[in-house]
Amino acid sequence: MASSSSKCEIITQALKQAVKDSRLAAVIFSSGYAESRWCLDELVEILACRRIMGQMVLPIFYDIDPSDVRHQRGAFEEAFREHQKRSPEMVQTWKDALNEAAELGGEDFSATDG
Repeated sequence: MASSSSKCEIITQALKQAVKDSRLAAVIFSSGYAESRWCLDELVEILACRRIMGQMVLPIFYDIDPSDVRHQRGAFEEAFREHQKRSPEMVQTWKDALNEAAELGGEDFSATDG
Protein backbone atom coordinates (compact mmCIF):
# COMPACT_ATOMS: atom_id res chain seq x y z
CA MET A 1 0.00 0.00 0.00
CA ALA A 2 1.29 3.47 -0.85
CA SER A 3 2.22 5.84 1.95
CA SER A 4 0.43 9.16 2.31
CA SER A 5 3.51 11.04 1.09
CA SER A 6 3.51 8.92 -2.09
CA LYS A 7 -0.15 9.73 -2.65
CA CYS A 8 0.63 13.42 -2.22
CA GLU A 9 3.45 13.19 -4.76
CA ILE A 10 1.17 11.40 -7.23
CA ILE A 11 -1.50 14.07 -6.83
CA THR A 12 1.13 16.77 -7.28
CA GLN A 13 2.43 15.17 -10.48
CA ALA A 14 -1.12 14.76 -11.77
CA LEU A 15 -1.81 18.41 -10.98
CA LYS A 16 1.36 19.53 -12.73
CA GLN A 17 0.39 17.53 -15.80
CA ALA A 18 -3.12 18.99 -15.76
CA VAL A 19 -1.66 22.49 -15.61
CA LYS A 20 0.66 21.72 -18.53
CA ASP A 21 -2.21 20.29 -20.57
CA SER A 22 -4.37 23.39 -20.07
CA ARG A 23 -4.53 26.37 -22.38
CA LEU A 24 -6.04 28.66 -19.76
CA ALA A 25 -5.57 28.90 -16.01
CA ALA A 26 -7.86 30.93 -13.78
CA VAL A 27 -6.24 31.70 -10.43
CA ILE A 28 -8.68 32.81 -7.75
CA PHE A 29 -6.97 34.85 -5.06
CA SER A 30 -8.78 35.21 -1.75
CA SER A 31 -7.67 36.22 1.73
CA GLY A 32 -6.71 32.62 2.62
CA TYR A 33 -4.91 31.82 -0.65
CA ALA A 34 -1.36 32.39 0.59
CA GLU A 35 -1.82 30.06 3.57
CA SER A 36 -1.73 27.08 1.22
CA ARG A 37 1.64 25.78 0.03
CA TRP A 38 -0.32 23.74 -2.49
CA CYS A 39 -1.87 26.87 -4.03
CA LEU A 40 1.47 28.68 -4.08
CA ASP A 41 3.27 25.72 -5.70
CA GLU A 42 0.48 25.43 -8.27
CA LEU A 43 0.83 29.15 -9.06
CA VAL A 44 4.57 28.74 -9.65
CA GLU A 45 3.79 25.90 -12.09
CA ILE A 46 1.08 27.90 -13.86
CA LEU A 47 3.37 30.88 -14.38
CA ALA A 48 6.15 28.63 -15.67
CA CYS A 49 3.70 27.26 -18.26
CA ARG A 50 2.74 30.82 -19.16
CA ARG A 51 6.37 31.72 -19.82
CA ILE A 52 7.34 28.50 -21.59
CA MET A 53 4.17 27.54 -23.48
CA GLY A 54 2.23 30.79 -23.67
CA GLN A 55 -0.58 29.57 -21.44
CA MET A 56 -3.23 32.23 -20.75
CA VAL A 57 -3.53 33.14 -17.07
CA LEU A 58 -6.54 34.98 -15.68
CA PRO A 59 -6.10 36.19 -12.11
CA ILE A 60 -9.34 36.71 -10.19
CA PHE A 61 -9.25 38.71 -6.99
CA TYR A 62 -12.09 37.65 -4.73
CA ASP A 63 -12.69 40.10 -1.92
CA ILE A 64 -9.02 41.06 -1.80
CA ASP A 65 -7.13 44.01 -3.22
CA PRO A 66 -4.72 43.05 -6.02
CA SER A 67 -2.04 45.21 -4.37
CA ASP A 68 -2.26 42.99 -1.25
CA VAL A 69 -1.37 40.05 -3.48
CA ARG A 70 1.35 41.98 -5.32
CA HIS A 71 3.02 43.29 -2.16
CA GLN A 72 2.03 40.47 0.24
CA ARG A 73 0.16 42.69 2.66
CA GLY A 74 -2.68 41.89 5.07
CA ALA A 75 -3.55 38.19 5.17
CA PHE A 76 -0.76 37.47 2.68
CA GLU A 77 1.82 39.08 4.95
CA GLU A 78 0.62 36.99 7.89
CA ALA A 79 0.76 33.78 5.85
CA PHE A 80 4.32 34.54 4.75
CA ARG A 81 5.45 35.01 8.33
CA GLU A 82 4.46 31.37 8.89
CA HIS A 83 6.00 30.22 5.60
CA GLN A 84 9.28 31.89 6.59
CA LYS A 85 9.41 29.60 9.63
CA ARG A 86 8.48 26.39 7.80
CA SER A 87 9.69 26.79 4.20
CA PRO A 88 12.17 29.67 4.03
CA GLU A 89 13.75 28.26 0.87
CA MET A 90 10.48 28.76 -1.07
CA VAL A 91 9.38 32.16 0.26
CA GLN A 92 11.05 34.32 -2.40
CA THR A 93 9.87 32.04 -5.23
CA TRP A 94 6.28 32.29 -3.98
CA LYS A 95 6.49 36.05 -3.47
CA ASP A 96 7.85 36.52 -6.99
CA ALA A 97 5.02 34.38 -8.38
CA LEU A 98 2.36 36.38 -6.52
CA ASN A 99 3.85 39.62 -7.77
CA GLU A 100 3.99 38.35 -11.36
CA ALA A 101 0.40 37.11 -11.25
CA ALA A 102 -0.93 40.33 -9.72
CA GLU A 103 0.83 42.35 -12.42
CA LEU A 104 -1.12 40.48 -15.12
CA GLY A 105 -4.28 42.33 -14.25
CA GLY A 106 -7.51 40.47 -13.87
CA GLU A 107 -10.99 40.64 -12.52
CA ASP A 108 -11.80 42.09 -9.11
CA PHE A 109 -14.81 40.47 -7.47
CA SER A 110 -15.44 42.37 -4.28
CA ALA A 111 -17.94 41.15 -1.77
CA THR A 112 -21.46 42.16 -2.68
CA ASP A 113 -24.80 42.06 -0.94
CA GLY A 114 -26.36 39.91 -3.65
